[in-house]
Amino acid sequence: MSIAAPTRSRVRLLTAAATVALAALSLTACNNGDGVRDEGASQQPSKSAPADGDSGKDTSAGSTTGDNTGTGTGTGTGTGTGSGNGTVSGATTKPKPQPASTGKNNPTAATSRVTCNGSTVKVTAQSVSRPVNHMLLTVTNTGSKRCDLYGYPALHFGEAQSVPPVIDDSQPQAVVSLSPGQSAYAGVALSGGDDGGGGANGRTEKTLEVFFQGRNTNDGGPGAKAALPAKGVYVDDSLKVTYWQQSMSDALTW
Repeated sequence: MSIAAPTRSRVRLLTAAATVALAALSLTACNNGDGVRDEGASQQPSKSAPADGDSGKDTSAGSTTGDNTGTGTGTGTGTGTGSGNGTVSGATTKPKPQPASTGKNNPTAATSRVTCNGSTVKVTAQSVSRPVNHMLLTVTNTGSKRCDLYGYPALHFGEAQSVPPVIDDSQPQAVVSLSPGQSAYAGVALSGGDDGGGGANGRTEKTLEVFFQGRNTNDGGPGAKAALPAKGVYVDDSLKVTYWQQSMSDALTW
């Protein structure tokens, strides 16, 4: 039992000496800047500073030069957005209103219509084979205005003092109106028989003058002479005439 005690004391002494030695070594390392120092928890690395004075702006989009202003020319009209100066050509102008047609410039206007008579028309007389003993009158507007043919022609053969009566059934539904250059017609039944002897007072006439009616009167103005065949035409008391017709076929129906 006496031998164990000194052994324990020696162990303690060695341990203490080792501790002092370690402390001295640690102190010496700190004084020389050598050794390892605990820096605590690691820190996040800082972002790299931009090199060569770069301000840090993002340059990935590249760079552009110039501005948004400028001049240009174009044609047409339109709307848009943006900045800049420009000129547009081709602007339309509002058409000027045209004056209404007047009778002076429009021969068919109501204000320029006149009554057809010998001063504005030409009349011709033509024998026809069908119907028999008939003659066709053609009146043509030779004036510069539209003219109206009222009623029926008043025929004066030779020295006759009266005019032949009209065929009532031949009256048209409307007054015949002629533009310049247009023609109208009337049929004349010269005698009552196929042989020219069916009526009383038969005779041969070589001259004919045609007179015209007005809107509200029998006097429509001056008449017009119509040339007859050189041998003349045979007429009798059955002589009749149609109303003025728009077509030749209507005029020769009766």
